[in-house]
Amino acid sequence: MAANINPNPFTTRPEIDGTFGVVASTHWIATAVGMATLEKGGNAFDAAVATAFTLQVVEPHLNGPGGDVPVILYDMRKGKPEVICGQGPAPAGATIAHYKREGLDMVPGTGLLAACIPGMFDSWMLLLRDYGTMRLADVLWPAIFYARNGHPLVERANATIKTVEKLFREHWKTSAAVYLPGGTVPETGTLFTNTTLADTYARVLRAAESAGTGREAQIEKARKVWSQGFVAEAIDKFCRQKFMDVSGAPHAGVLTGQDMAKWQATAEAPLTYDYGRYTVCKAAFSQGPVTLQQLALLKGFNLDGLDVTGPEFIHLVVECSKLAFADREKFYGDPKFVDVPFETLLGDAYNAERRKLVTDKASLELRPGSVEGFGSIVKLKAGPKLVAGMGAGEPTVGRMGEVVGDTVHFDIVDAAGNMVTATPSGGWLQSSPVIPELGFCLGTRAQMFWLEEGHPASLEPGKRPRTTLSPTMALRDGDAYLAWGSPGGDQQDQWITQFFLRHVHAGMNLQEAIDAPAWHSEHFPISFWPRTARPGVLQIERRVPKETRDELARRGHIVEVEPDWSEGRLTAASKDGVRRKAAANPRGMQGYAAGR
Repeated sequence: MAANINPNPFTTRPEIDGTFGVVASTHWIATAVGMATLEKGGNAFDAAVATAFTLQVVEPHLNGPGGDVPVILYDMRKGKPEVICGQGPAPAGATIAHYKREGLDMVPGTGLLAACIPGMFDSWMLLLRDYGTMRLADVLWPAIFYARNGHPLVERANATIKTVEKLFREHWKTSAAVYLPGGTVPETGTLFTNTTLADTYARVLRAAESAGTGREAQIEKARKVWSQGFVAEAIDKFCRQKFMDVSGAPHAGVLTGQDMAKWQATAEAPLTYDYGRYTVCKAAFSQGPVTLQQLALLKGFNLDGLDVTGPEFIHLVVECSKLAFADREKFYGDPKFVDVPFETLLGDAYNAERRKLVTDKASLELRPGSVEGFGSIVKLKAGPKLVAGMGAGEPTVGRMGEVVGDTVHFDIVDAAGNMVTATPSGGWLQSSPVIPELGFCLGTRAQMFWLEEGHPASLEPGKRPRTTLSPTMALRDGDAYLAWGSPGGDQQDQWITQFFLRHVHAGMNLQEAIDAPAWHSEHFPISFWPRTARPGVLQIERRVPKETRDELARRGHIVEVEPDWSEGRLTAASKDGVRRKAAANPRGMQGYAAGR
């Protein structure tokens, strides 16, 4: 690791440092719940489940029970990293032909047609059963408490509700019943409740406890009542109705109770890449491998000692990100359905050739690589007409004053050295109408599929969409060392890579690496409806020195200067011997780390 080139870097808060355990998440209440779970004797995986359920309640504009999640964990008993896939696949009725018959050439970004099988609940049950130690009641009660008794509504939730207020009043009246209490948009700071969601989880818990006193038996009963009981029945019934979506027309869903009954979360090995002392781990079914591809390209440049706010560092990282994301567009899809040539894409020979494309000038083209027999390119068409106030796509960090948000993330390390990192998302309040019997809505991850045959990311029943959700774990010298991630859709693996490079090459601690000025490229097609791209555009915080911004513009980047604290919502946690460290992003004023 290089020495820190700035001996006194600015930080908004201290890096958390202790020996007992640490929790970092995108909301202070969830962090407190996770830490309390550790204090009660739970391990990192128990704390993760409690944190995750709480995040569904306190950040409903960023994730919900109907959403999805990838989890990367390191269980000290097993001594290896693992991935839990909580990305539900496309329903059996989700065929390209069906969507074409509906008059669509793109999966809508909102509404019932965009729903995959909800993957979040079963993932937490798998994590709790196989890796945790606590009972379901122990980890679920904080979420039930806050849903029933209220939590202070954050500003970004208030802003999101304002944006879709008209939609709720005119078309999604079941959502209005929850998010417009008393017929008005709740003010920031209001103690906001969702008693129907509290009732749903309380009913699941009662059913689980009816299975007897055994911990695993209760968890298995909860899984069954979710996927085959009253939850699945309510979802099936609701999806047979038609609701307005971002296409400007109402559609019914294709998700059924039978789809839910047939699916369970699974554990699998991560995809890894060795970068010096570090082995970086990602979920292969996500866009996550673009971080590994960026590192494979950047390994050929000497980044030690470069100013991380200087033009050379930023230019190299941005240009390598363009090449990696171009390959994402061409090659990535569900590895269970298509062969993705990761061995080649991460190989030295391939990256030596790709690296030659990086010059001192900004590229304005989408330049995927070539691997014989693999991949396909979707020709981008003119985007569909945007329908105002329909909550399309994923909410991501943007300019101050706009509706901003993204998804949620947390990282946890316990005293034993167990480590977990997860990026729950989907089922946002603005994604789909609330199911009135349950108090939550479905996700919209199917919008990541293409409605064209022959592409690795083409829609097929049972196929997992190429999710943007991208938690990260790194081993150092073979031992679990660092867990980190960020909300933010396509930006996730840009901010994740920047953080890692600042930590490794500039010697910044976790908080310094999070607080440092950041940026993102909008060069490549976004993963969300309406799948637009802005070639050459580089959005960069004003805190980056003006001379750097001017030099980047001279090199051909289309520089758009953003507010000082607008890029990213990273959290991170690490273990180094007996030390446990954590940090959280100050942007958005919600994320906090705790530990001792």
